[in-house]
Parts: sequence; C-alpha cells; structure tokens
Amino acid sequence: MIENRGVENRGDRTDFRIGIDFGGTKIEIAALADDGSVLLRRRIPNPGVYEPAISAMVTLVADTEHELRGLASVGVGIPGAVSPDSGLVKNANSIWLNGRPFARDLSDAMARVVRVENDANCFALSEAVDGAAAGKRVVFGIILGTGVGGGIIVDERILAGPHHIAGEWGHNPLPWPRLDEFPMPACFCGNEGCIERFLCGSALASDCDGPGSRDASSIPGRAAAGEANAIAALDRHSDRLARCLAMAINFLDPDAIVIGGGLSNMPHLYDRVPELAARRVISPRMTTPILRNVHGDSSGVRGAAWLWPREIVRAHMTSAA
Repeated sequence: MIENRGVENRGDRTDFRIGIDFGGTKIEIAALADDGSVLLRRRIPNPGVYEPAISAMVTLVADTEHELRGLASVGVGIPGAVSPDSGLVKNANSIWLNGRPFARDLSDAMARVVRVENDANCFALSEAVDGAAAGKRVVFGIILGTGVGGGIIVDERILAGPHHIAGEWGHNPLPWPRLDEFPMPACFCGNEGCIERFLCGSALASDCDGPGSRDASSIPGRAAAGEANAIAALDRHSDRLARCLAMAINFLDPDAIVIGGGLSNMPHLYDRVPELAARRVISPRMTTPILRNVHGDSSGVRGAAWLWPREIVRAHMTSAA
C-alpha cells in the first residue's frame, strides 16, 4: 500500500518526520509533515527475524528520505517496551525481540538516534497530538482488543515512568468486584483477576458464548436484534469497563480518555459507560469525555512519528540546513 501526495514541488529539503509501526506481521512506515498531513505511506511484510527486520526498516527509511528529498527524525512503535535499565526489549509478543538491544541496533544501523516506544503509548500520543483528544493536556489512551493496554500523555509527551510501565492498567485487578465474578480468572502475567481478563475481546466473547469463544465482533449486532445473551454480556462489559475507568479517573483525573483497539467501535463503550463510570467517580460530577479514536489503525504509525516533538524536529532541520 502506497500513499504519496503533495511532495513533488516542495523543493530540495522537506521538514518531515517518519513513524514506523513494527507489528507482528507487517512493518508500516509513514512520513508526516509538521501539520500532521501524510506525505508518504507504505507497508511491507515483517520478516519475523531480527537482523532482516532491522535491514528492512533501514531500507524503508532510506527510500522514503530519497523520495521526499530530505532528512527525517525516526520513531518506532513496537509491541513491547525498552527496559530503561538495560536498554533491552521486554514484554514483546513478537518474542524474538525480547532481550535484544533493538533501539540501539536500529540507531546504529540508521546512523542517527531512533526513538522506540510501546505501541499503546504511540496510540495515545497520536490521539493526543492531533486526534480525538487534541488540545487536551492529560490524556489516557486505552486499547481494548486482543489485550488491554494503555498510555498516559502529558503536554503531548509520553509519561513512561521509571519502569516504563505507566498506563499498563490492564494488569491491575478488576475494581469493586462482585461476588459472581469470583473465582478470579488467571492471567498470563502470573496474577489473577487482571482487568485484561474481563475486558479484552476474547473475554467478552467467552462471557457471551461460553469458554473457548474468541470473536466478539457479532455481539453488538446480536444485542441490537434482541438476543438476551448478547444484551447481558454487553451489560456486564459496560459495568466492568465503567468501574475500571472510574478507578483511572480517581487516581489520574485525565482531561480525556480515548479508546482504541478492536472493540473501540462498539456503541456501548460510549452510550452506556460514561453514565455508569460517573457513579463510581469520587466527585459530585464527572465531566471526563470518553472518546472514540480518530486515526484508527493509523494511530500507531502516526504516534511513532510524533515521538519527536515539533520543536525538536524543527531545530534538527534548521541545524542540518
């Protein structure tokens, strides 16, 4: 897939940034102008092997800079995190990345500093900079999909924390649990009762259609058609998400919450959850907007590009001119 527009007459130098979404099966690159418009975008299969994947990204960046006639900052979103103490990747579901000095190797291969961040943080950053929560100071971006993750943005910058786990709300226990929610389900992280095991797509599917069910995509339509099981499952999902977001509002009090991931288009997230969450928030009135994302599947690659703030890219391009 290639998108390329508006670059033919930009002169010998372009002021742009590059973002790379390093997924399990694909590598996507996008070049953004300073106003967020897409100058070029393409996608290739991920080789699934460390050294060839590094080489593929080097080639993608070199080709992009050649085509756009300029130099760019580079940011990369990955399904994991870089450990701040060792510089090695941890918690990546592409397990061949774990224990590797990915950011260091990529920076060496591209002969520049490359910023590498968790993909959920990239999603949150994208929606905070020029997405659903643009103009909001503190943004909590959450992912509801195969897993449950999130990121915290303050003044268009990621709040990562000393352990690089800020925003990982999916691996906290479900708040205000009900008796019928026991025994708490085991989670792959080694704990029990994690939010992820109640809110992810497969959890919703299993709650509606029984153990082993994994696809929740048909549930809203079935509920709208009057199916009792689907209606009850969405009621429980709404209540659980509301409890979790109320807990987040109580300790973070963000200016906005943005939802992404495979479940993010389900109407109950926006029709029912805000009212239910307000009952749990320790304030007479809850005004926190719970928003549907704007950029969808593009949020990862756009957020990776925004890992370099505007002023840093401008200074870099000015000094390089």
